[in-house]
Amino acid sequence: MTQPSIATGLIGFGLAGSAFHAPLIAATPGLRLAGIASSQKPAVAAAWPDVPVFADPAALIADPSIELVVIATPNASHAPLARAALAAGRHVVIDKPFVADPDDGSVLIAAARTAGRVLSVFHNRRWDSDFRTVRSLVKSGVLGEVMRCEMHWDRFRPAIKPGWREDPGMATGLLADLGPHLVDQALVLFGQPERVAADVIAQRPEARVDDAFTMTLHYGVRRVTLAASTLTLAPRPRFALHGTAGHFAIHGIDPQEAVLRAGGRIDDPAFGVQEPGLDGVLTLADGGRRTVPSERGDWRLYYAGMVAAIGDGAPPPVTPEDALAGLRVIDAARTSAREGRTIAL
Repeated sequence: MTQPSIATGLIGFGLAGSAFHAPLIAATPGLRLAGIASSQKPAVAAAWPDVPVFADPAALIADPSIELVVIATPNASHAPLARAALAAGRHVVIDKPFVADPDDGSVLIAAARTAGRVLSVFHNRRWDSDFRTVRSLVKSGVLGEVMRCEMHWDRFRPAIKPGWREDPGMATGLLADLGPHLVDQALVLFGQPERVAADVIAQRPEARVDDAFTMTLHYGVRRVTLAASTLTLAPRPRFALHGTAGHFAIHGIDPQEAVLRAGGRIDDPAFGVQEPGLDGVLTLADGGRRTVPSERGDWRLYYAGMVAAIGDGAPPPVTPEDALAGLRVIDAARTSAREGRTIAL
């Protein structure tokens, strides 16, 4: 017997809510976009004319028909909205970063456990084309023991982009924006590091928050470097892995975001398929060299995992404990940059 679709309410209709969450929810079997809470009622009505619009988050959370609440709002609001949703008996998805203050993460994990509800964090970049390819290569052992991994997220934005992410406040700036993705990918590949050393700075003259960072995660003799910049015109490799048996490098970035931001269709057979010219290159110690076809990226797999977690009791696609572990690493990176020393975890 087919299970009824899970009525899903979305809070927030900015970039994350409008371009990512709403289309992905609507495209995932087992979910139904049942409401959107936003002050942008005309924009919501134009994009989703058959979906009820709620004037404020509290009204959506209180609606007894809503089973799953997705929070895609500014970072500082994640914790209070999630607390309210869990208290109302809803399952909850929070866009990254999990919370602005890691201590709030522990409170939410306990609240979800008490309520018997699924709590998860939208670390969609686990389902990027390039990362899925890298993860498979590491798992296969073809690189041998990975001794150095470099992960870069480079942009060239000399001008300050309007919006809350570039305004001083809780969990704003580039480290709060891109750091959670990079750290989560590193933890998926290699687990929790032993120590962290970081440099977090503002390089653009008009910047009021950090707009560049480099952090090095220590795993015994292995080093994992995570870096992002807003002043890099010629981007570095997205991933570069140096192992005892081989090297792999891949440039470019997963195509899903660009397609969704441009209003592209998720049901397009080419959705998530990387351009062949951006496939990575594997170089082996024995002299072999070949292009590795990129795996297909598919952020829908995150929400398919939420359907299984809510309906079948499977583990959530991203556990809140994983997300909290990533925030602890970022907190250590901030301390390292501020105090000029390596921080033990």
